[in-house]
Amino acid sequence: MEKFIVSARKYRPQTFDTVVGQSAITTTLKNAVKNNQLAHAFLFCGPRGVGKTTCARILAKTINCQNQQADGEACNTCHSCVSFNEGTSLNIHELDAASNNSVDDIRELVNQVRFAPQGGKYKVYIVDEVHMLSAAAFNAFLKTLEEPPPYAIFILATTEKHKILPTILSRCQVFDFKRITLNDTVEHLAEICRQEEMKADKTSLQLIAQKSEGCLRDALSILDKISSFTNGELTYTNTLEHLNILDEDYYFKLMDIMLQQDLSGALLLYNEIYNKGFEGDLVLDGFMEFIRNLLVCNDQKAAVLLDVVESFKEKYKQTAKKISPSFLISALNILNETELHYKAARNKRLHLEMALIRLCYLQQAITLVNEGENNIKKKRVDEARPVAFRKLVPVEIKPKSVGQATQKTFAPSEARLTIEIPKEENDSIKYNREIKEHSINLVQEEEQKPVSKTSLGALAKIRAQVKNNGKGNGLKLNEPVLYEKLVLVWKSIGCKLQEEKNPAYTSFERARLELKDEKSFVVITSNNLEQKFIEKERNMACIYLQQELRNTALKFTIEIDETLQDHTLEVTPLSSSAQFAKIAAQYPLVKQLKDRLRLELDY
Repeated sequence: MEKFIVSARKYRPQTFDTVVGQSAITTTLKNAVKNNQLAHAFLFCGPRGVGKTTCARILAKTINCQNQQADGEACNTCHSCVSFNEGTSLNIHELDAASNNSVDDIRELVNQVRFAPQGGKYKVYIVDEVHMLSAAAFNAFLKTLEEPPPYAIFILATTEKHKILPTILSRCQVFDFKRITLNDTVEHLAEICRQEEMKADKTSLQLIAQKSEGCLRDALSILDKISSFTNGELTYTNTLEHLNILDEDYYFKLMDIMLQQDLSGALLLYNEIYNKGFEGDLVLDGFMEFIRNLLVCNDQKAAVLLDVVESFKEKYKQTAKKISPSFLISALNILNETELHYKAARNKRLHLEMALIRLCYLQQAITLVNEGENNIKKKRVDEARPVAFRKLVPVEIKPKSVGQATQKTFAPSEARLTIEIPKEENDSIKYNREIKEHSINLVQEEEQKPVSKTSLGALAKIRAQVKNNGKGNGLKLNEPVLYEKLVLVWKSIGCKLQEEKNPAYTSFERARLELKDEKSFVVITSNNLEQKFIEKERNMACIYLQQELRNTALKFTIEIDETLQDHTLEVTPLSSSAQFAKIAAQYPLVKQLKDRLRLELDY
């Protein structure tokens, strides 16, 4: 019985041309070999199962090939190529850095580099999973990697490029491998099925390629499992069953039920899915991907991102036309929230059914929200209208007897206002009436004619009357300031500030006053802080002083005299002996106790 070899090893590429999905990298490497422009260190990085180690082995075999082809490929017939294919070549060394990541392993590798190759041009060292090396191992490898012997070539491979030290990256030629596309994977699987004489439809191969997520090694492993399960006959149904994938027809049915707001139908369909053994998280992930594909189909530019089997593409496009993007986005948000809290839920089935209930009534909620937004929109003003100002009314004043009340007459046509003032009752009312009459007459004259010398004379006459009236009433606006009264008023300001809890009151109490003349005095403070407090209350103090002292011209200035500062006595603390002497003088028994016990003070 022939020993079984898995497809991933049996159909492993042996030349650059057979590498799947990495044409840019293989072309670069072939040209480098053909033109003899090989670097001393390479770094192959990319996802798992995309051909990093395979390309490293092909490169190692090609550069030692004794009969290189014109296109830069190995001949696979010379002694070097045959020994490599059989695994007996002494010029190619592979090191698994995941299990040999210590400093001693790297030092052993560095010691081997010193020996020249046997029967070939180069000694090639392939270090797989190089990101697993420790920091000390990386540092021990730096010098050799930077300046190796002319016959030594290092090929490093890793799936996690971000873990490689920058000093290592700068010493290597970096090649980034990409994921294998869906079409390339399907074509490669179809070729293997043809060689193995297996029957497989394209839909099942596309499903395997989707499940592998760009990893060709995983796709070949899945193909081997399904071929063993189905005896070499791959169909869409048995592929779904083996991969434990929920058929997309269920998602289409579920979406139709939700658009019809059929809650019972959605719960019954989920119960059918649940009885088939599909867990809730798998249903959530599949339904989210289904809605994502529907969103992609809504835009023609993004339709290339639709990654489904060929038989479902047209059905996706037709379904997407019936559903609004707002519904799909809202549904995605609900499913995403459900998935985030799925692991923490105790009753996971009820948790998912609650999400289905929300999705069933999502269309109705969106409709209500849209109608509410339309109803609350503000009315727009069709045109701008000027503001309606009230027309001002001229004033006419007529004298009236004292006993009669004031009368206001509103003329509807002329819009004229008449105000009658009673005759004089005393001198003050007469004076006020004369001022008002002169003022109103002047205003009316100013409206009718330009300013003239006559109007200026009338204004001067009014000023003279006001001045004479003030003298006639005996009101003295500039009384001389007495020092004693000034001090009393000043202290009253401090008391007023203290009642208001204003911190400036201490500055007013501590200040010293010196009278200069009848209109000014000096406030002397002891420091700059007090000066600022008084300066802050200057306006209030001036007004209050002028009113209380009956002098509108009264002003004051603030000066600082440091000799007014209080010099408090500094109290020096007593020493231990002084404290004991003070206590002994007050309590003699304490001294006797010290002497009898022969105690000493702790200085």
